[in-house]
Amino acid sequence: MGRLFGTDGVRGVASSELTIQLAMELGQAGAYVLTKEKAHKPTIIVGCDTRISGGMLANALMAGICSVGANAVYVGVLPTPAVAYLTRKYKVDAGVVISASHNPMEFNGIKFFNGEGYKLSDQLEDEIEALIASKMKDVQIPIGSGVGKVEYKLDARDAYIEFVKRTVPVDLKGLKVVIDCAEGAAYYTAVEALNDLGADVIAIHIDPDGTNINANCGSTHMQELQARVVFENAALGIAFDGDADRMLAVDETGNIVDGDTLMAICGRYMKERGKLKNNTIVATVMSNLGFFIMGKEQDINIEQTKVGDRYVLEKMLEINASLGGEQSGHIIFLDENTTGDGLLSALHLLDVIVNTKKPLSELASIMEVLPQALVNAKVPTHKKEQYMEYPEIAEAIKKLEDKFAGAGRVLIRPSGTEPLVRVMIEGKDQNVIEEEAKKLAELISKTML
Repeated sequence: MGRLFGTDGVRGVASSELTIQLAMELGQAGAYVLTKEKAHKPTIIVGCDTRISGGMLANALMAGICSVGANAVYVGVLPTPAVAYLTRKYKVDAGVVISASHNPMEFNGIKFFNGEGYKLSDQLEDEIEALIASKMKDVQIPIGSGVGKVEYKLDARDAYIEFVKRTVPVDLKGLKVVIDCAEGAAYYTAVEALNDLGADVIAIHIDPDGTNINANCGSTHMQELQARVVFENAALGIAFDGDADRMLAVDETGNIVDGDTLMAICGRYMKERGKLKNNTIVATVMSNLGFFIMGKEQDINIEQTKVGDRYVLEKMLEINASLGGEQSGHIIFLDENTTGDGLLSALHLLDVIVNTKKPLSELASIMEVLPQALVNAKVPTHKKEQYMEYPEIAEAIKKLEDKFAGAGRVLIRPSGTEPLVRVMIEGKDQNVIEEEAKKLAELISKTML
């Protein structure tokens, strides 16, 4: 069996890959590993997004939790960052979110947070997996009064709304905002928070039926939001994904503002107010070259990590950074929450717009998003990490880097899950970089076969 945990929990098609049995086993093993050092009867918070399979998997997971003597508190449909926050607020021992984020509705996932609201380390995930593989070997299963119980706390979502309003108490009176909630977990919390802060809210995709999450809506399908912002003459649009841990924006002219640009806008604003710790933003290697150029122009240090929000978070904790994230809109304001938080990110952006009195299109001009070309090179799985060992490939990459000389970038990255090497080139001319990316990908495939 391959590793259960991916970069963001355990994911798969509900009932066929992510089965009831596996959900129960994850509840058992996760509860045991995360709470075995506790002297008290431990408690774990469980929330989910709007997928039809969420309740089914939540009940199986909570059965597993209770079977090893821990209590479960079900908080219902909530954004992933809300569960991370509530885990800390209620001082429970762990939190679990049942969600597959931006993926289609047939998928689902199970993601754990520790008692401090952080995603688990590889070591803890490996321990959970080993326990499942051993069929809970040497774990004593309690009986009678030793088993756990399930409690329902469906008003917890209001505590999260109060938290974000208190954290960024911006006055939004007179500001027209279109929000796309992706038929997902933000359908209630985002609308309530923005209404409470005084915005003129036009909300779309807020009628989840369990099967329509992320369906041609949200941060992965933004065409409707772009058109609606222009039609409504709104100040901006905000798009969440299914579990609302990320957000992207649309300016008043209908143009998309991605995660890199959002970090640039918020980073400069935080720097001006002395809130950008160590004058640093943490981003991944996939951030646009324009973002790194912006950093030099604004005298902001940009630290790079591997792709994945968990690696961004690790680096932020290591260097004590307050802002970090990904181009996809997964942005972490670490002084306020322990994971990406779409609603919190939206409020920070709105705070900049209100206090600078500048339209989003003007704020977004802080950086030029350079064109990117991405081409996949098919290679044997066992060779995909070794591409630089081939002199022809290494020489071709160096020639391209010399050709662009700071006005472009070549990034080669083996796929984590497929027999592919991804070739990404950035530069000023879309036609040129597409041609060069295609040529390099063909060379890699031909050379490594």
